[in-house]
Amino acid sequence: MEMANAKEMLQAILSTIDEGIHAVDANGVTIFYNHIASKLDGLETKEVLGKHLLSNFPSLSTETSTLMKVCQTGEPIFNQHQSYRNLRGVLVDTVNTSLPIKVNGKLVGAVEIAKDLTRIKQLSEKLIDLQAKMDTTSSLKKSADNSTGATFHMTDIITKDPSFLKLKSRAEKVASTTSPVLIYGETGTGKELLVQSIHNASPRHKQPFIAQNCAAIPSSLLESILFGTAKGSYTGATDRPGLFELADGGTLFLDELSSMPIDIQAKLLRVLQNGVIRRVGGTKERALNLRIIAALNEPPEVCVREKRLRSDLYFRLNVVPLHIPKLKDRRCDIPLLVDHFVQKYNFQFGKLVTKVDKSVKEMFHHYEWPGNVRELEHAIESAMNMVEGDRILTEHLPPHITENCAAMPRPPLQPLRQVLMETEERLITQALQQTNGNIQQAAKLLQIPRQTLQYKSNKLKLS
Repeated sequence: MEMANAKEMLQAILSTIDEGIHAVDANGVTIFYNHIASKLDGLETKEVLGKHLLSNFPSLSTETSTLMKVCQTGEPIFNQHQSYRNLRGVLVDTVNTSLPIKVNGKLVGAVEIAKDLTRIKQLSEKLIDLQAKMDTTSSLKKSADNSTGATFHMTDIITKDPSFLKLKSRAEKVASTTSPVLIYGETGTGKELLVQSIHNASPRHKQPFIAQNCAAIPSSLLESILFGTAKGSYTGATDRPGLFELADGGTLFLDELSSMPIDIQAKLLRVLQNGVIRRVGGTKERALNLRIIAALNEPPEVCVREKRLRSDLYFRLNVVPLHIPKLKDRRCDIPLLVDHFVQKYNFQFGKLVTKVDKSVKEMFHHYEWPGNVRELEHAIESAMNMVEGDRILTEHLPPHITENCAAMPRPPLQPLRQVLMETEERLITQALQQTNGNIQQAAKLLQIPRQTLQYKSNKLKLS
């Protein structure tokens, strides 16, 4: 009686959870299906219980179903996006966590907890449609790298590297101020990700964010793009705002600043100092309230020395310098980024890749990554196009990575006897230092007899 009550209570608890729960046995036959899952899929519980999973979801297969994948591998899958059509033909978008069910170490089934993203996706698409209809701003604004807003936040910065965590902390602090920021990082390190995150963490986050790559616009047009034009300043000229005015109240991000002509840099310096701009050909000055963040993909000192960046502008912008490290200098982040990109392209490509071969991980660790995080993402995207199963192998990687790694010289192996002797000497030295030379205590730390330690330390001339 108590067992029956416990079972009914467990089912009642699972039925009240505000997330879809779907459990199957090891063969893929449904054994539990709560009302949230029923509502999400548009199916009655009685239609699903006791039937094979794939018979109720024909758009899924053994390869694309997270539940079936867990039943095959016995390994959990966390936060996997999934898009499918149910029997009613309704397109459903969910993010699922699928876990194996094991009894006495034996796999007996799998359970999936699904969060509904369908409504969120529909609302997002409607919002985008409305935004497109309402966007009557001039084509000039759209020329700014098609950046009409900031989409990245500090939580999108994936790292456990100490130097990058420190950089992220500095960025979070500077976000609350109005000081200009100068960011230096190689191509592909994530400069705009950091800039957008600063904007979205600032009091200006509801105001415009506009990005302009200074190398993407001919120098003859850059001034009018930035400052705008006054009617009649040249043949066909009209009153048109520039990026400074469009970013008023918000943030203007100027990438590859050293590509900006020196004479325009002088005018940018004036904006930073006085907070006013004058349209090309105009006489009226306009006061602005915006934050300027600039970025370079070369060391700023080199740009100043080569006279591609004015020294006075450099010192004015360099109030808060942020240096983004290269990917090869934060190799501990590579596994995190690989997992992130695999999950991203699983969703985009409708795949269920859950593993990266050990040889691929080693190759990624030793590769130099001249294109940094952008190159890593492209490598994963390329592999995800090639992979057919659930594991990324070296054969799926772009040829330039495998060929480069194959050509890399391997460090020569040291003789085992030498390595063991050096390791032994290092550990004994550390133990003696920690115990102030006390052999008895050092032997306890090393878990060896006192006589053995005495003999070895005498032999190594450490005592």
